[in-house]
Amino acid sequence: MQTVTLEFRTEDLVLIGLVPAEFFETYEELELLETLRLERGWRLQLVRLRRRGPLRSDADLERESRRIRRTYGLDSFEVVERRPRTRDYILLVRQRNPASLRALVSLSAGRISPTAPFRMTPETTIASFHGEERTLRRVLSRLRKEEVPFRVVRASKRPVLADATATPLTPKQRDVLARAWALGFFAVPRRITLTRLAKTTGQSPPALGKMLRRAEGHLVTRYLAVELPGVLSPEEGT
Repeated sequence: MQTVTLEFRTEDLVLIGLVPAEFFETYEELELLETLRLERGWRLQLVRLRRRGPLRSDADLERESRRIRRTYGLDSFEVVERRPRTRDYILLVRQRNPASLRALVSLSAGRISPTAPFRMTPETTIASFHGEERTLRRVLSRLRKEEVPFRVVRASKRPVLADATATPLTPKQRDVLARAWALGFFAVPRRITLTRLAKTTGQSPPALGKMLRRAEGHLVTRYLAVELPGVLSPEEGT
């Protein structure tokens, strides 16, 4: 498995239809926080969106929801959090894929997925993908064939949390940790409460809290096993 980070000129992504031409008239920056589902025809993602001016009220967004969905090719969107000080929305969006993205998703056959860092400004887009090395090569070859200019910023075969010395996280634990991190649950001061975070996962706050503690325990054990191997007894390291 490999993670590759690419740099594009945003204007080139506008030309091939991946970014609406008028998007940056209203917004300064988009950051992909988490991809929850990626299908050929659509994707479900958690994003941070920075507006150029003050945030719109919930009533304004509700009034204009049809126009917003039509303009940006959205099936639906939900405001998870508002951050007026930084002019950021945290949104859960289900979006239809343009033809160019549908072709790339078909080519990847579900073997690669977007990952952090993934940030888009009017000038530059930094996009990262994780998956099978052979499939990533095919996708990059297709981009070159379609004459989409890009630069490889980084390529690594080591996933950030890879370590065989500790019990691995379950897929659900990884998803919950990624979302908690993206929404600022581990920030100081904390940007989202456990109750609000639980609403984005469909779990109760007690169940989510227990899952996070177990996941954190795995990560602490992993760290101690590698950095301070003498600290853990055999029972503690299992």
